[in-house]
Amino acid sequence: MTSGLLSSDRAAYRATLLELARSDPRIWCLDSDMGGLEKEFQAELPGQYVDVGIAEANLMSFAAALASQGIVPFANTMAAFASARALEQVKLDIAYHDLPVRIVATHAGLSAAHYGPTHHATNDVAAMRTLPNMTVLAPADAAETAHLVAAAVEHPGPVYLRLGRNPIPLVSDRPPTIARAMELREGSDVTIVASGALPVHFALDAAAELRERHISARVLNMHTIKPLDVPALVAAAEQTAGVVTVEDHSVFGGLGGAVAEALAEHRPTRVRRVGIADAFCHRPGTHAEQLAAAGVSPAHVVSAALAVTDKGDQS
Repeated sequence: MTSGLLSSDRAAYRATLLELARSDPRIWCLDSDMGGLEKEFQAELPGQYVDVGIAEANLMSFAAALASQGIVPFANTMAAFASARALEQVKLDIAYHDLPVRIVATHAGLSAAHYGPTHHATNDVAAMRTLPNMTVLAPADAAETAHLVAAAVEHPGPVYLRLGRNPIPLVSDRPPTIARAMELREGSDVTIVASGALPVHFALDAAAELRERHISARVLNMHTIKPLDVPALVAAAEQTAGVVTVEDHSVFGGLGGAVAEALAEHRPTRVRRVGIADAFCHRPGTHAEQLAAAGVSPAHVVSAALAVTDKGDQS
């Protein structure tokens, strides 16, 4: 994995939210018994904090009601519950009314590794990106998380912020811009498009290995999955042999699906999707180990890139 300072995007989000709320009374923290928010946010700003308990559907409806009155609520839960258990309320109470609720979904993908399939969230992007008005963000590290949380405060409409759980090395100190991909590596042979913490690091590791094979890989950090940066994808399709997508999400309906849809319409090219296989994860292991078993690792990215460039026979 690429080197850098270890930090948790979840911890960065909580620290940033509290800092912003100190000077902006519109910002409220809505909890669902996540643990930790009451020790930090509630302890300092009890008038801007509400814990609704383990009741995710109520959480979303309550957040919508507050948003309709000028509050900017950050609704905190796990990705598996936000995208499945409370999806009807997200759709009808939040997205339908285009309300500025910020849904902060931790433990995304397989990052809740040890909790098993009940807490794995491998189809949340597929659900959220199909909702009209919804912006979908998946930062790659703690620094990017802090920037996107601050940007989300004034961003129009609802936002789904997809976070992991564990510390991760930093990849860049450049501030991201919503809806604009961040180029982390230049490249002319193939483009690797990744979203989320481990996938972005896998993409960078794969690019380093490909360089040793004399293959130049462009790496795009697609921290905004909706709205997608179509111009950056079109440029990649025109300037490289094709695109490989990498995500901590099902191979269906997430970043790979969004990129394939956009390029099929705007600039057809070769696309290979590296994502979680169409199966539940039952094996024990760490986040990275479970991803590798499901088909997501630097080696899988390298293999897909070699297929795109027709250089799979190079040693």
